Amino acid sequence: MTALTVRLPNSVHQKVKELALRDDISVSQFIAAAVSEKMASVMTLDYLKLEAAKGSRSDFDRFMSLVPNAPAMAGDMVPD
Repeated sequence: MTALTVRLPNSVHQKVKELALRDDISVSQFIAAAVSEKMASVMTLDYLKLEAAKGSRSDFDRFMSLVPNAPAMAGDMVPD
């Protein structure tokens, strides 16, 4: 593991300590979990952008043309 010095405003540090205590974990564990969650969020957005870039409007239109023109099923209606 790597040690890292992070400077936090006193108010943020105090809140982190309170939340870590509430979850019965250390401040280090709390911060590691928070960083991991943020990392996952950013990586997910990157992945979705890459996947979206692979798409094409013509493919979308082709697949949409295969959907039958029928009324929505019960429960699938958009509310007014």
